[in-house]
Amino acid sequence: MRLKKFNIEYGKTVFKSFSDESRIRILNILSNRKEATITDLEIILNFTQTKTSRHVNYLKNSGLLNFRNHDQFIFYSLREEALDIIDQIFEYLDKDLQLKEDLETYDIMFNNRELAVNKIELKSWR
Repeated sequence: MRLKKFNIEYGKTVFKSFSDESRIRILNILSNRKEATITDLEIILNFTQTKTSRHVNYLKNSGLLNFRNHDQFIFYSLREEALDIIDQIFEYLDKDLQLKEDLETYDIMFNNRELAVNKIELKSWR
C-alpha cells in the first residue's frame, strides 16, 4: 500500500526525520538495503548503541519504520507507505559520498555474514 494522501502533518513528520544527518543515513540504508538491525546500524554508522537506538526509536515513533523479531534480533525496515517519498528524496542525494560509503559497509557486512553462515552449514555436514 503506497501513500494515498499526503497531508501537511505527514509531510512534517517526514521532513523532521530528514532534519538530522544520523537519521538520513539510517533511512538511506533502509531505503536501499531493505532492512537492518540496531547492531548493523551501529557498526555501519560508527555510533554507540544508545545513539543508534535513539534515532531508530525516533523514526519508529514517527511512523516511518516497521520492525520484525527474528530470534534475539529486531530487524527494522521502512513502512511501505513511506517508500515513495523517501525514495524520491534519496534520488537527489544519490551522489553523496557518506551515504555511498554506508551502503558499501553494509554490503561488506552482509557478504561476511553470508560466508559465516555457509561455513557453519558446511561444518554441520561433516
